[in-house]
Amino acid sequence: MNSKVDAPELALAKAAFDAARAGFEIYSNLTTEERVAELSKLKETILTNRSMIIERVMKDVGKCRTDALIAEILGTVDWINWLEKNAARLLRPEKVKTPITLLGKQSLLLHEPLGVVLIICPWNYPFHNAITGIVAAIATGNAVVYKPSEHAPCTGLIEKVLACSPVLQGLVQVVYGDGRLGAALIDEQPAKVFFTGSGSTGSKIMAQASKDLIPVELELGGKDPMIVFADAPVSRSVAGALWGAFTNAGQSCSAVERLLVQDTLHDAFVDELVKEAGKIVVCPDDSGDADIGRMTVGFQRDKVIEHVQQALDSGARLRFGQVPTRDSLIVQPIILDQVTPQMLVWKDETFGPVLPVMKFSSEAQAIREANATSYGLCASVFTSDRERGLRVARAMDVGGVSINNVNMSEGNPGLPFGGAKKSGFGKLRGPEGLLGFTRSKAVLIDKATPKIEANWYPYTQGKFSRFEHFINALYRPRRFQLLAIAWHGFRLESFSQKPRE
Repeated sequence: MNSKVDAPELALAKAAFDAARAGFEIYSNLTTEERVAELSKLKETILTNRSMIIERVMKDVGKCRTDALIAEILGTVDWINWLEKNAARLLRPEKVKTPITLLGKQSLLLHEPLGVVLIICPWNYPFHNAITGIVAAIATGNAVVYKPSEHAPCTGLIEKVLACSPVLQGLVQVVYGDGRLGAALIDEQPAKVFFTGSGSTGSKIMAQASKDLIPVELELGGKDPMIVFADAPVSRSVAGALWGAFTNAGQSCSAVERLLVQDTLHDAFVDELVKEAGKIVVCPDDSGDADIGRMTVGFQRDKVIEHVQQALDSGARLRFGQVPTRDSLIVQPIILDQVTPQMLVWKDETFGPVLPVMKFSSEAQAIREANATSYGLCASVFTSDRERGLRVARAMDVGGVSINNVNMSEGNPGLPFGGAKKSGFGKLRGPEGLLGFTRSKAVLIDKATPKIEANWYPYTQGKFSRFEHFINALYRPRRFQLLAIAWHGFRLESFSQKPRE
């Protein structure tokens, strides 16, 4: 985020929020079912136009074709499908049990929209990240101002699919610009900021929003560990490590960035890892037969160069691939072993197709090494021992764990996705993520009678005494407790209707 905001950014931000607030007013009376019906139109539009979306993402971001299909299309429509089945149920008013101390009253919990929310997304999943946040906000009754990353904005793509519904067009405003525009948008006082991206930018957003007490949710980077125990199925674990580390050319916040392999398996495992890595096809603009496309931005490739070169200079061994050159965004997968915790490639987010490997001897050491990071997004554990898998999962300081799989805790739209520590806070997807776009309102309903509440004035010695008896009946175990509660409650209630002694 750039704190220097110029007049054009200020004008663009104001226009976007004026339009979004107008849309919010126009469509504020739509039911959840009516909003979800508009999202169903969007789902069908995405499915019908998926080839166009894939081509656009491949061109702007450099994904391989199959990666674009699975990550950008499948994950997106799966989330909308989940909303179709669950949003109305989760957002309807909830009856909340009323305690005996409030006998005769009813309690409700309402889930209300926030207003106009600001969603800022990164360049690595430009379609999926955008639509995932937008449809959650719309389902919950909000309007949206959406700003994509300036590094791969896919200009016009989101607007094109939203054109299937005048309602969605009225509720969503898409704006383009860099950090200066982002700062101007926050100055427009959104009801909440939902940001996905780097920790440094997230910190700036949070600092700016805090000045006006604007709530934020941050989904930031990761340095996700994958732990492979000696009893794990080797072929599956190797395949999982390669895909988890290199999918989208490693440009995923939940990519495997640290591989821990038990010492008795380590050497054979790395040999198999290297052998299978040799079969990976790297080719942008493919027809569906490549595994990895290109990297998206030069500064991220340069970080790969820095991390890998520093590791090699510090004693790591290059087992596969080569140090990238600065004249191309096509980066072959890189596997390093003999890595130490002090190396940048082990402790800092690389965000590229680099897989550093380290050995461990015991379960306790594996957990300790996995948690020895300021990040806490996701993790993976491979083992044939189910109890150990669950035990290690519980011990990990992360937001999601996949056991005998990678990146799949975020694959279920019914599960929340989000991290711990410097990987951010707040959730996307699942009931928790959906309700994050709402404000809870507590409602208590009583009868319209002339009765006076026991806890209202006047306070007298007689009422004090009766309250003490009532509290003892409520909370001190005794024989015939319900009868005692009823008796002392009745005496207190009757006494409260009398005037002051």
